[in-house]
Amino acid sequence: MAHPKRKISKTRRDKRRTHYKLHEKQLAVCPTTGEHHLPHRAYWYEGKLYYKGKVVMEKEVLV
Repeated sequence: MAHPKRKISKTRRDKRRTHYKLHEKQLAVCPTTGEHHLPHRAYWYEGKLYYKGKVVMEKEVLV
């Protein structure tokens, strides 16, 4: 196996890691329900599945 010849300094290590960070998720607002959701994704709201502001499916309640 290959072994490093010298120890990598903290500065050099941290320069490489500057791109490892969390980003806030970008949310869209539904024009129909006003609910926040991920863009281009279906989402549940009050027992109904919405996509592009339209009801796609309704959840059945078993009694």
